[in-house]
Amino acid sequence: MAYEPLYLAFLVYFNRDRDYFECHEVLEELWLAKGRDPLYKGLLQVAVGLYHFRNRNVRGGLLMLSGAAAKLQDYPEDALGIDLGKLIHEVKTYVEQLTTYRERPFPYDDLTIEIIDPKLAVEVEKQASAIVPNHPQRRGPQRPSSRH
Repeated sequence: MAYEPLYLAFLVYFNRDRDYFECHEVLEELWLAKGRDPLYKGLLQVAVGLYHFRNRNVRGGLLMLSGAAAKLQDYPEDALGIDLGKLIHEVKTYVEQLTTYRERPFPYDDLTIEIIDPKLAVEVEKQASAIVPNHPQRRGPQRPSSRH
């Protein structure tokens, strides 16, 4: 199976760079191109949920990760060449912890999407060599610079 370049970029930004804003940008484009496929929407929401929680927006993180878990749970555990079952389990654990965050705060921790298809791993590695990490990472949409 050949994987979409935007999906490969998403995995690079997610696993290598932990750049969840950029994950949103590339996967939203693919999600729209794929007719708003809920599988891509769920993956997109995982990234957005982590982005929010990392930036101390507990409620936003909880909402996004809850939505992600609900969307992803109906797909095969090996969908899109990743260990989706493991990711869903980790997202649900995050949701449980975020639900009681006020009573039991905990430190932010990144998730990793485990790649289980060897062909996908090779494609991601190739894509990674072509992607320069964003330093610093963007915190939100940026308007094109204008000349005055």
